[in-house]
Amino acid sequence: MDQFRASRQSELRGGVAPWAAGLTRPIRQPLDRNLAVDVLIVGGGITGSMMAEYLARQDRKVCIIDRERPGFGSTAASTAMLEWEIDRSLTELSAFYGFERAADVYQLSHSAVAGLYRLAHSLRLPSALRPRDTVYLAAGDHGAKELLEEHELRKRAGLPGAFLGYRELRSEYGFDREAAIVSPGSAEVDPLLLSHALLSAAAERGASLFDAEATAYDSFGRGVHVATDNGCCIEAAHVVLATGYILPEIVTSDLHKTASSWVVATLPQPPEQLWRDRALIWEASSDYLYARTTAEDRIIIGGEDDDQVTDPDARDALMPEKAKILLDKLHRLWPQAAPIPEYVWSGAFSTTVDGLPLIGQVPGQPRIYAAYGYGGNGITFSYLASRLIGRLIDGERLPALDHFALDRSPV
Repeated sequence: MDQFRASRQSELRGGVAPWAAGLTRPIRQPLDRNLAVDVLIVGGGITGSMMAEYLARQDRKVCIIDRERPGFGSTAASTAMLEWEIDRSLTELSAFYGFERAADVYQLSHSAVAGLYRLAHSLRLPSALRPRDTVYLAAGDHGAKELLEEHELRKRAGLPGAFLGYRELRSEYGFDREAAIVSPGSAEVDPLLLSHALLSAAAERGASLFDAEATAYDSFGRGVHVATDNGCCIEAAHVVLATGYILPEIVTSDLHKTASSWVVATLPQPPEQLWRDRALIWEASSDYLYARTTAEDRIIIGGEDDDQVTDPDARDALMPEKAKILLDKLHRLWPQAAPIPEYVWSGAFSTTVDGLPLIGQVPGQPRIYAAYGYGGNGITFSYLASRLIGRLIDGERLPALDHFALDRSPV
């Protein structure tokens, strides 16, 4: 029986994003025989490619399977803002788990972005991943008072950043908002270029990429038998599920939900008309607006997330309306911009109740591990997943996995 909830790449995103495919696109081979490998990775998007590059570098026999073109699902719909600040503020996360645990999660995320930057340089892709500050703007009922309290809590956790009141924010950055927290240590990337570069690096180290779909998993003492749609079987000592927003039925979590999001990329802007340092912009509200720039001087602005719209056709039909709303918000945020769209796209967007990823062993499934980034920090969490699961495969279970366990229970 097919253990995947049916969904195709065309249902994960609509419209067109500005991302460039890698110079060498990964080629899937037909799977025409049974295989035995150290690690099978199911899914060839940014998470699967991150896992493959890391595990292949450890001289493991790695196999990746994907039923569609790697990277052209949810990865291609990402806005790829690599922030260490997560969807839940430190204040909110502390309410879920207490300050010490919440601070540890934030420190892990901060270190993960630094690791991503080093990884991009090791792949000779420094131009594809650029360091950026973040500007976290007051919005809605999260005004100057709430942001100052968040800033003080971050200082207590040893996290970098500066609090700017209205006058300083207006003078330094030009944003007409009550306050902001400005923090170093984040980055932006072309997600498709990075994903393909990672898969190419994994292939150079012997990893294999096949055109196949997993249809059933059967754990046994020393590994997992994975049946595929073409009748072949892959025997793996370990299996990593990196299937993005398409969860196999063996993965269940009460924390997970899927919504829709919409994004616009403008025509290239005069460089002098862009905001200071091309910082990553996002709002301190539950349904936040976010913005970044690209190497071609476009402004990308997104948001309008809606968990009531999950049907792909309904989501894509809303693109013209959502694009107009986003461009109006861009004009209010940054009046200097020419709000003329060049690209408009939409995508499925999964998140969790506490804003954290799902990483670690799938409950009741020995040797099968989940690597689901989710939220606005998907790529950052994907890097973290590759390192944590890599250590788990080595037989070392790091305490950090408790933060991201699939069966964790937020207060």
